Amino acid sequence: MVLEARRDLADRVLLPLAERMRGANPNHISWLAFLVAVGAGVAFYVATWWSLLLAILLLFLNAMFDALDGKVAKLTGRETKRGDFLDHVLDRYADVIILGGIALGGYGDVLFGLFAILGVLLASYMGTQAQAVGLGRQYSGLMGRADRLVILWFAAWVQLFGDPSGLGGGPLVYTPLTLALVLFAVLGQITAVQRAISSWRRLGAA
Repeated sequence: MVLEARRDLADRVLLPLAERMRGANPNHISWLAFLVAVGAGVAFYVATWWSLLLAILLLFLNAMFDALDGKVAKLTGRETKRGDFLDHVLDRYADVIILGGIALGGYGDVLFGLFAILGVLLASYMGTQAQAVGLGRQYSGLMGRADRLVILWFAAWVQLFGDPSGLGGGPLVYTPLTLALVLFAVLGQITAVQRAISSWRRLGAA
């Protein structure tokens, strides 16, 4: 993942927040992240300048809570397989709802949204399938969830200031958020293939 190398910078912000949230149940934080993602998906679907601004805020909160649940669990010694399972399940539903909200709303395109969702789900599947065959969770590849959220967040800002009506046109035939869907579709498939090849090679060496 591109942002994996910057994990230390994120930890400088997240660890103090996690310390303050020691009393919270990590699973509840996972559910909070999911509910915020649902709100972001709905806001993207509504497709007005004010709902887009709300979606930007909710997208940021989703990324923060999604990172905090694991941090709090680790700090408090409450890491469990059930919690890890819940986190990944809710993340996938969150991805589908957010991208679906963009694709079905005024800023997106249904076909590109479909391929974006397929790319995201296949990349995730390759990571979990590696774990299923005993190789451990596979996070490698060109684009992880953190990278995707950052790209989407910046694309939403460009959408807000450059094309709030969602019309496209000019040098860009498609809206900035539609172009983000195209990027997710392409990079998602590349990431899925990278993870599949990496796992295959490791299985051959086992």
